Amino acid sequence: MDVTSQRLVFRLYEANDFDFLYSMLNDSEMMKYIGNGNTRNTEEVLAFLERIQSHYKQNEEFSLKLLIRKEDGIPIGHAGIIPQQIGGKEELEIGYWIAKEFWGNGYATEAAKALLNRAINKLGIHRLISLIQTDNTKSGRVAIKNGMQLEKEIILKGKPVSLYTYKSQQ
Repeated sequence: MDVTSQRLVFRLYEANDFDFLYSMLNDSEMMKYIGNGNTRNTEEVLAFLERIQSHYKQNEEFSLKLLIRKEDGIPIGHAGIIPQQIGGKEELEIGYWIAKEFWGNGYATEAAKALLNRAINKLGIHRLISLIQTDNTKSGRVAIKNGMQLEKEIILKGKPVSLYTYKSQQ
């Protein structure tokens, strides 16, 4: 998988990316709208990294990738096209997490746009979703900027979630 954008390179996670991943998953403000909202300890982050890497063996295309800033090689977050089960139906989600110190620079919008373009133009996917906790208005704006529309509100793992969809005209 070769995905880049104007300012970002997507690459597979490696074992030496643990410290960066830990810094994101151990930040309470960062984790506020992710999963159950709890930070993760060392063992949980290691298990998460191993799970990400195990997905590469199944299908690199549909997994999280580390986002590296081109200008200086610094990791700024991760994003990917992730299979999800929603109401008994398999969907493909555009997901993105940007480390707190890089918020407000348009990286989430840029990463999501690059993934949408790849999904539509290279993979022939015509429907994608983003699952965003309802209170996470900034992430909702990212979805809207990339042409997604709010389809419905659902409860996912006990949390109110907005399900945004993108339907390609191709």
